[in-house]
Amino acid sequence: MDERLQLYDNKMQKSFDNLLEEFGSIRAGRANPHVLDKIRVDYYGTPTALQQVANISVPEPRMLLIQPWEPNMVREIEKAIMTSDLGINPTNDGKVIRLTFPELTEERRKDLAKDVKKKGENAKVAVRNIRRDANDSLKKMSKSGDVSEDEVKQLEDEVQKLTDKYITKVDKAVEEKTKEILTV
Repeated sequence: MDERLQLYDNKMQKSFDNLLEEFGSIRAGRANPHVLDKIRVDYYGTPTALQQVANISVPEPRMLLIQPWEPNMVREIEKAIMTSDLGINPTNDGKVIRLTFPELTEERRKDLAKDVKKKGENAKVAVRNIRRDANDSLKKMSKSGDVSEDEVKQLEDEVQKLTDKYITKVDKAVEEKTKEILTV
């Protein structure tokens, strides 16, 4: 690949990686520790990622077990989970916190599937915007005489191939996540 296009390939990859990260936070009926990624706990006055103050495990398909490294953190972790947008009430026995994920209703599954499609569309828009930026910069190179028109045409074709590659990856990821959500 032309080094002038490497920057745009990296940007498209970041857009795709961001989409996968967003998909990780969507719960599909099964317990997934990544739903806790955005939760911050007040650790001695500092907002800290939950993973840095506790061990998170999946003892059952629909349960997360959170074991704080310090027993006095149980209450703080519980408070952080309750104020988050998770929509799950934690239970604790003084030492560990349990999060039990309810079975998703058919309607909720369909809503989540719509959300996944919307996030996929946003990722495709981001990829297309990167393509536009790449093509704009190629046109500027052509106008300034740095690159021949034939070379610009060839580079534009490569940009389009890159775009197609990432659009296909996004479509596949959306399809897989939708299938995962709609599978009971």
